[in-house]
Amino acid sequence: MNLVSFTAQGTAFWGVAREDGVLALSPEFPQYRTLRDVIAAQALPDILTAAQGRTASHKAGLFRYTVPIPDPGKILCVGVNFPDRNAEYKDGKEAPPHMSLFPRFVQSFVGQGENLIRPPESAQLDYEGEIAIVIGKEGRRIARDQALSHIAALTLCNEGTIRDWVRHAKFNVTQGKNWDRSGAMGPWLVPFTDPAQILDIALETRVNGELRQSDRTGRMLFPVAEQIAYISTFTTLRPGDIIVTGTPTGAGARHDPPIWLTPGDRIDITAEGIGTLSNGVADE
Repeated sequence: MNLVSFTAQGTAFWGVAREDGVLALSPEFPQYRTLRDVIAAQALPDILTAAQGRTASHKAGLFRYTVPIPDPGKILCVGVNFPDRNAEYKDGKEAPPHMSLFPRFVQSFVGQGENLIRPPESAQLDYEGEIAIVIGKEGRRIARDQALSHIAALTLCNEGTIRDWVRHAKFNVTQGKNWDRSGAMGPWLVPFTDPAQILDIALETRVNGELRQSDRTGRMLFPVAEQIAYISTFTTLRPGDIIVTGTPTGAGARHDPPIWLTPGDRIDITAEGIGTLSNGVADE
């Protein structure tokens, strides 16, 4: 049973996904403003119990998905985390001993079914299909063998990037990664209950039906447990924080010539056991 955030007639709700729509549960649990509050209170079991045997309160077409965690404390993204991605740089260097990290802001994401927005300042809007983890338990200097116990849920991310803007400075990519509504997250949160959900699963990205990215999480240079351990060394991870775990080779920038996203394109990101995140593209 997967958890969702959505809007209907201008009102924000959270609840669970049903086959014919979504079931709003936030009115029954007013103490939890968002799914971040649910996770922080370790109340996911209560929410899932309350949803059992119930049908949709909002049918398909009568609501809009939003980003599952609308108010994360922080979103950190791991760069160059698959072997072939490292090779794409063609700099002759082996994989680095430590992971590359950069922040994203929540307003740079839209929800399932919404359009990524190409800004007038650049035509170089690119896609990056990734799995994101949501932290469920606070921790600092988390041991690697305990790291997966700090995960509350999984979701998908299209870590959309304005490519020429990641080259504006020498040492950072932040400005190219944070254009408003340039990426997507969702469609829902899948409760994390078993390490097998993340250790070696297939991740694929298709653009207009064409397979562009395909790899398995078991090939990550820095597995998810290592990401949690490393990041928590320098910052406390808290419930609702999000780690975007890295994208396989095959983004548009790596084609010759590059293939940028254009209005009318459709991007589908699929991971085993999580689902599919689908979005279109429009000009601002």
